[in-house]
This record gives sequence, structure tokens and C-alpha cells, in this order.
Amino acid sequence: MDLSDFIRAGDTVICGQASGEPTTLTEKLVEQRESIGPIGVFLGLTLSDSFGFEHSDFINFNSFGPMGKSRVLSDEGALNITPMHYGLIDQYIREGTLKCDIALVLLSPRGPNGEHSFGVINDYIRAAIDKARVVIGEVNDQVPWVYSEGYPEMEKFTALIETSRPLLCALPSKVTSLDEKIANHVSKYINDGSILQIGMGSIPEAIASRIMDRRDLGFHSGMASDFLVDLMVSGVVTNATKPFDKGISTAAILLGRTKLYEFAKQNKNLKLRPSWHTHSGDVHRLKNFVSINSALEVDLTGQVGSEELNGIPVSAIGGQPDLVRAAHRSDGGHAVIALPSSAREGKYSRIVSQLSGPVTTARSDVDVIVTENGTADLRGKNLQQRRKALISIASPNFQ
Repeated sequence: MDLSDFIRAGDTVICGQASGEPTTLTEKLVEQRESIGPIGVFLGLTLSDSFGFEHSDFINFNSFGPMGKSRVLSDEGALNITPMHYGLIDQYIREGTLKCDIALVLLSPRGPNGEHSFGVINDYIRAAIDKARVVIGEVNDQVPWVYSEGYPEMEKFTALIETSRPLLCALPSKVTSLDEKIANHVSKYINDGSILQIGMGSIPEAIASRIMDRRDLGFHSGMASDFLVDLMVSGVVTNATKPFDKGISTAAILLGRTKLYEFAKQNKNLKLRPSWHTHSGDVHRLKNFVSINSALEVDLTGQVGSEELNGIPVSAIGGQPDLVRAAHRSDGGHAVIALPSSAREGKYSRIVSQLSGPVTTARSDVDVIVTENGTADLRGKNLQQRRKALISIASPNFQ
């Protein structure tokens, strides 16, 4: 396919992120960039090697944060960062605040309803399809057909290609003894009937292993990873208490390995929803909603930094503020920030007197800070009390 037949110089391209990247199309995009002319590409979490610094000669890369392999682009000065809430990207695309001329979309083969699905993502890709002048789909026969809110309207697609290649997978996490200590503290806030928002990585995996004796948990998150399979198969997660999406685990992205993708295939108990839904203002209506997020640093007043360290972009705002606030407002909910107390083998404290980057989540929204050394419950505490509580869970080397 000659993409210069569809893409013009000056266009902005939005492609599926993470495991939903249409890699054949993105590889063609960078190969043909010179014949297309200067363009912009909006990136999310990146797992592939499709985009590199050498491609910035004709491509202006933009993102809501350096995540995954786009960290390399950021470190080399080739990635522009536009701070934004993950749950608002859909709105920005639809209203034109975030330009979208071309949408490159990964699709599954047709499923039980006779339609294609968006496969393993449903975040903001539908907004990109609705807004773009040109929509090109990559139908990959290895992509699972997953239930979602809405399905691709094929009349909006300008062109399709068919491929067969494995999905991009997250790297396996290695759970450490430190992760297990953190998980032991966090798990105390998860009770029967709690509804979880939790990401991926070694700490979430450790937490999942600690709550296998809970019952009737719910799952409502921006991302679902491999541990969700074990929680659902074992009957720990049933979603029985959710007032909406009852009986269904909800996420915007599936990001794991083959185990997760196979489990999600035509599974009516798992549904992908747009990020405006997973991060909406209605999430606080979920009773006993427990959000579990991490951070780079927490200062002694409870302010959370999750984006930069000493002026260097490391991650994104993402959905943390939206989901922390929802948990804070939820009846019986808890907003938990879990992180190791130090970094680089104990050389640097992550409980700090002053953040080295911007504030991602306000101190007024956080309930609980957890490290391997314990828990600092900040609810109702004044600044002096917060300082004392946070110092108590810092690394002993910095107390």
C-alpha cells in the first residue's frame, strides 16, 4: 500500500496505541515518510520499535506522555509532550483541539455479530475514526474479537489491509520481596465487594496474589493486565455489586500477554469501553471503589508527582487524577498511592520535601500513601500530621 495516496504533507496521524498498534501500517508510515512529506504523529503508550529518532526528519511526534518505548524519543528530544488527562483525549479529538486527519486502526476479524471489533483497545480510537478524513484499517487474524461499546463502522474506512502477526505484548513483571511488602499493606484496603482500579506491573501483580480470598470484587480500570484472568476465573472478581456494567469487567485497553488475549476473546464478562467512560465523572458512583496507582515521588504534604524527575519527562498524567478523585469521593472508597520508599538501590528517597517535577495529583485528593515500610493515612490530617505520617513510611536512611 502506498500511503502517499491517502496522507498529505501537514496531516496529523493518530494510530492505535500499546497492544492495539497496527504495526504493519505504522512500519509502512515510517518507510514512506519521505515520499509523504512532513507530518505529525500522535502517540500513546508504545510497545513496538516502529518509531525512532531517525524518523523525526519528516515526522513531528507528539504524545500525552513518554510511555513505553516512546521514552527513547523523549530522551532524544524528538517527542513533544502535551499534558492532558487520558479521559479527555476523546473529547479533544472530537472538538478538534487535538488534530486528527488520518486514523490508523487495528481490527479483529469479524466476530459472532458479523462485525469486526477494535480488538484489544477502545480508548480514544473511535473518536479518531469519527474525526479523520482518511481511516485505514489493518485486519489482523491474530487479534481477538472482544466485546466493546460499539464496533467499527466499516463505511467510515477508506482502505483495509489484511495481515497475520502476533499482538504486541507487555514484558513480564518480576515480583520482588519489596513489591510483596507493599502489596501486603495495600491489600488491607480491599474488602469483599470492593471495585478495583489497578494498573500493570510488579506491584499490581503482587497485590492480585494477596486478594485471592476476597469475594465479589469488581473491576473498572483504564487498563487490564494478565492478573485479571486469575481473579475472574477463580471467582474473586464477579462485578456483582457494580451499579453499571454489572457482571462485567471494564477497561479501555487490554495490555498483557497471550493468556489475557485468549481469555478476552468473545468473553461476555469482559468489555472494552472508551476512556471517557472508564475515567468519567460518574465513576465515583461505584461504591467501595479502590483506586491503586503509583508515583515517582510524594512530598511531605501528600502532593503526588508521576510525570517528571528533575525536569526530565518520565511518564504521563494519564488517568491518575480522575480515578484518584473518584475513589476519594466514592462511598467506602479509598484512593491509594503505592510506591517504593527509595530509588536506585536506596540512594534517593521517593518521599521528598519538595517534588522535583509538576504536581500530578493534588494533596486534597489522596487518601493513603503506601510504601514497603507502612501506610500513611492522610484523611483528615493537617499538614504537620501529614509530614509526620509520611516521614514514618520513608526509607530509614532518609528519616
